[in-house]
Amino acid sequence: MAIFQSGNPTLSEKIFSKSIDHNSGIMTVRGTINKFGFLLFMVIAGAIYTWNLYPLRMSTLTSFLWIGLIGGFIAALVITFKPRWAGYVAPVYGILEGLFLGAISVIINETFKVKYPGIVLQAVGLTFGVSVAMFLLYNFRIIKATEKFKSVIIASTAGIALFYLITIVLGLFHVNLPFMYNSSPLGIGISLFIVAIAALNLILDFDRIEKGADMGAPKFMEWYGAFGLLVTIVWLYIEMLKLLSRFANSRN
Repeated sequence: MAIFQSGNPTLSEKIFSKSIDHNSGIMTVRGTINKFGFLLFMVIAGAIYTWNLYPLRMSTLTSFLWIGLIGGFIAALVITFKPRWAGYVAPVYGILEGLFLGAISVIINETFKVKYPGIVLQAVGLTFGVSVAMFLLYNFRIIKATEKFKSVIIASTAGIALFYLITIVLGLFHVNLPFMYNSSPLGIGISLFIVAIAALNLILDFDRIEKGADMGAPKFMEWYGAFGLLVTIVWLYIEMLKLLSRFANSRN
């Protein structure tokens, strides 16, 4: 685990250092942010498309949900193992992830439109607000990505991933953990913790992108860094939806 300087495995220092090529252009923070903006636009475009399928084409909506989920996962694996392909594959990942997020957002919105109207807009707003807050906290060095800080966030992220994996495996054997789905104080507490860790991963992502530019990483790593940042923000949005869904279920 020592090689990772970000809780996000797509933003590994090892990948950045191995990619250094002084014969190509040099990675910059501004270039990475610009490319992140483009990828975010791809996500929004995909999400709007699937959102507008409801309620006339529910079967198509469900199909796009699975296409986006599985296709996005495959695209993420390709980029992770082939960073040089990020400029070609990352926009595809953005569109696929948008298809998935748009579909899942419709489902959540329709499920809780009575108990919690506007749940999706609130999740989007909270994700945006938290992301901006994390950037400002990092930019003004109010939160510093020290080695101890990195170790805690990395360990916590790995623990969450392992926890989700165990839950999935148990589910295959019809063993359910109620607190993973209900609105009990424990369930809400777990969601709050995961949201916090997802948000703090942004600090590590910003740090890794900045250091990648300082290391003189090649230009194509701007796409890779933008992709890694998008992965974290997508995770944060999904966790926001889960948290708000728990709050909605707790309303009687």
